[in-house]
Amino acid sequence: MKIISSTPKADGFYMPAEFAPHYGCIMIFPERPDSWQFGGYAARKAFVQVAEAVSRSERVTVCASQKQYENARRMLPDNIRVVEMSSNDSWARDYAPTFVTNGGEIRGVNWGFNAWGGLEDGLYFPWDLDNKMARKLCDLYNKDMYDLGNFILEGGSIHVDGEGTCITTEACLLSRGRNPMLTKAEIENYLCEYLNVTKVIWLKNGIYGDETNEHVDNICAFVKPSEVVLAWTDDENDPQYALSKSCLDILTRETDAKGREFTVHKLRCPKPVTITDEECSGLDTMNFQPTRTPGERLAASYVNFYIANGAVVMPFFGDRADEPARELLETLFPEREVIPVYARDILIGGGNIHCITQQIPLFK
Repeated sequence: MKIISSTPKADGFYMPAEFAPHYGCIMIFPERPDSWQFGGYAARKAFVQVAEAVSRSERVTVCASQKQYENARRMLPDNIRVVEMSSNDSWARDYAPTFVTNGGEIRGVNWGFNAWGGLEDGLYFPWDLDNKMARKLCDLYNKDMYDLGNFILEGGSIHVDGEGTCITTEACLLSRGRNPMLTKAEIENYLCEYLNVTKVIWLKNGIYGDETNEHVDNICAFVKPSEVVLAWTDDENDPQYALSKSCLDILTRETDAKGREFTVHKLRCPKPVTITDEECSGLDTMNFQPTRTPGERLAASYVNFYIANGAVVMPFFGDRADEPARELLETLFPEREVIPVYARDILIGGGNIHCITQQIPLFK
């Protein structure tokens, strides 16, 4: 594996859409006790269910620490590879490599990671092990890498259509804890060079209360070129309404890189999900402070699904909106099986199914 000094755009590489064919998927086994309640036991079961669902149609590799390797190997089926690799937490989407392709070969992109905001408003410290995972994973797969470690970006903050369009949010990429010395235009230029896109659509916000500074993968996702799902609520008194309405307004007046208008499907959110006293009692403190408080609203959204080769793995919340959300996704992905996983125990950690997975494009 070597570090490449040019850019994907210069070399004819681009980030394909998630709905394009995959070689496989990367996940990280959870254990951090201030993220995952009661030592992570419930979260591990949910992670295993996600890994099993994805592995029905593509290769899955799960990274586990030395302490959790045996547990991961015991809990995961034999067709899922488990490798020992250290990390600070379990968010493969955000610090595993973003893979780019030229249609045959793939390479990794290593973005800088600082736990969603560093010392400004990041969620934990240190994040040094997370920040090394992209290079380790490129070594594991023997793929060359573009190193952009001086530019802070998480995989959950971008979605692409594979045809020149990227969607992101201003709340995230323009936050003070990421790249405060760069202008919006300079940040956009990085996206264009390293994803090889020609148009960036900036939504203002994401899901209310999303502690990643409102990642796009919780609010809006491509289902095909020029067609997206958007997290939505009809309750105008819910603070989410104004955020979703702003996104809808932007998408309605924008076109993609090829000049096509967007088709927007409203994927209605569950009723607000709040954390309980009991769940909070199962979380360790961090720096003598609780990481969650009883009654805190969690950033629940059905948009945080993962598109596998043969499936769409989506979160369920035990809400009456679960089934309508599944039915919409079944309509939008008729060639894939829609597999729900009860995801509350993932959501407590701060993200969901898309956040704990990272696709590897198909390569020759």
